[in-house]
Amino acid sequence: MFLLRHGQSYFNLHFTETRRDPGIEDPELTPLGHEQARRAAEKLRDTGLTRVIVSPYTRALQTAQPFLALPGVSVEVMQEVRERTAFVCDIGSYPEALAERFPQHEFGHLPAQWWHDGEEDEEQTRRRADAFRAAMAARADHGTTLLVSHWGFLLALTGVSVMNGEMIEYDPRAEAPEQLVWRP
Repeated sequence: MFLLRHGQSYFNLHFTETRRDPGIEDPELTPLGHEQARRAAEKLRDTGLTRVIVSPYTRALQTAQPFLALPGVSVEVMQEVRERTAFVCDIGSYPEALAERFPQHEFGHLPAQWWHDGEEDEEQTRRRADAFRAAMAARADHGTTLLVSHWGFLLALTGVSVMNGEMIEYDPRAEAPEQLVWRP
C-alpha cells in the first residue's frame, strides 16, 4: 500500500519556523501543501489505485482532494487514522462542518468529537496503528490502497518519520516497529 503524510499545513509552516505551537485548530494546507498533494496524485495516477483512506482532519482531506479525479478510486474517511493529538492543530472540526466543506465525502459515521480529548499517549496511538495494520493486512486490496494520514500515526504504523507531502510504500503484513522516536 501507499502511505502519504498530508501536505504542508499552516501549522507545519509556523511550527517549523518557531518550534512553538501557533494555536491553529484543524489547519488548512498552504499553497505548497496543495502542490505536494497534486504531485502525489500525479505519481499514483497509473498505479491502479482503487481506494483512498483519509483522516477527517482538514489538511488530510485537502491532500486527498486531487485523488478524487483518478478513475475508479473510492474514498473512505476513518477517524482511526487521525493524528495523535499533541498540539492545538489536532483539535478537529465537527462532522457537520466537514460535510459542508467537503460534500463529496461521508461523515455521518463520525461521532461529534472524533478526535482524542486531551493529549493521546504514545501507547494509545500504537494500538490504533496496530489495529489498522492488522485490518489492512487482511484485505486483498491493500496493494492498491492509499492512506492519507499524519506524522504520529504513520510513525506508529511504520517507525518512519515521514515529511509533509512525502509518500512511501508499505506492506501492512510487516512487523510493528519496536522503537519509536516521538519527536517531530
